[in-house]
Amino acid sequence: MGILDGKVAVVTGAGQGLGRIEALELARHGASVVVNDLGTQADGTGSSEEPAQGVVGEIEALGAKAIAAFGDVANWDDAQRIVQTAVDTFGDLNIMVNNAGFSRDGMIVKMSEDMWDSVIRVHMKGHFNMIKHTMDHWRARSKAQGGEPLYGRLISTASDSFLMGNVGQPNYAAAKAGITYLTMSAARECQRFGATANVVLPRARTRMTMSGPWAGIFEKPDEGFDTFAPEHIGPLVAWIASPQAAHVSGQVLQLWGKHIRVYERPQPALDHENESEWTVDELDKVLGAFFEEKKPVEDGFALPMA
Repeated sequence: MGILDGKVAVVTGAGQGLGRIEALELARHGASVVVNDLGTQADGTGSSEEPAQGVVGEIEALGAKAIAAFGDVANWDDAQRIVQTAVDTFGDLNIMVNNAGFSRDGMIVKMSEDMWDSVIRVHMKGHFNMIKHTMDHWRARSKAQGGEPLYGRLISTASDSFLMGNVGQPNYAAAKAGITYLTMSAARECQRFGATANVVLPRARTRMTMSGPWAGIFEKPDEGFDTFAPEHIGPLVAWIASPQAAHVSGQVLQLWGKHIRVYERPQPALDHENESEWTVDELDKVLGAFFEEKKPVEDGFALPMA
C-alpha cells in the first residue's frame, strides 16, 4: 500500500528535470499521474511529445497509471483541458504540482519586452491557470458532496532567486515572487474545501541552473554525495502531497541535498513610532542609524548555504 493510493495527480513540466522526478515519485507512492509537458528547450522554444510519453512509459513500468497531456499551461483553455484529462481518465484530481517554466536571462538594461513577457507568462499565468481550474473542480466537487472536506493539494514551484533578486534574472525572480504569494492566497481560499497549498523552493541541478553563470555550483561531483541531485526533491513533494501533511498549508519549504529549510513570511526588521511627525531629519535619526551597519545589496549571484 502506498501513501498516495487512489489519488490522482497532475504534474506540469513533467517530461524532464524536476517534474519528471516528482511524477515518478508520486507514482511510486501509488498516485495515478497526468504528465504534462510541451517538450520545449530550456528557453521555451521548440516542442516534442517524446519527453512526456517517455515518462508515462516509466510510470507504467512501475506498475502505476499515467497519461500524457500536451497543453500549454499558460493557455486558459489548454490548462482547463489538462485538469479535465485527469478527471475524465482517472475520475478525480487530488494533487496539482506546478513545475512548467523556462528562463530567458538577461540584465534589465538588455532585456527585451518578449524576454520579460514570455517568462512572466509561462510561470505566473501558467501557475494561475492550473490553480484556477483545479480549484474550480474542487469547488464543484465540494458542492456535490454537500460541503464535505475533500482531498486537495496545490504544490507550486518557486525559487530562492526571488529572495535574493538574482542579477540577470529580473523576470524569473519577479515571476517566482508572484507564484509564492499567489499560492499563499490560494492556501487561504482552498481551506474551505479542506485542501492545502504550499510552495517548494528546489535547489537542484536542472536545465535552468546549468545554463547560467552559476552552473559550476551545481555540477555533479566526481565522487561522494551529490548535494544538488534533483532526485532529492521528489520525497518532499510526495510528503506535501500525502495525508501526513494535511495540516501543512501556506508554507514555503526548501530542500537541497540533506538539508531542509522552512521560511517564515516577511517580518518587520524595524518598527518605530516617532514622538513627532516625520521630517527628513527625524527620518535620518531613525533610518540612518538603522542602515548604518547594513551593507548595500551586492552585485552578482548569491547562493546562501547556511
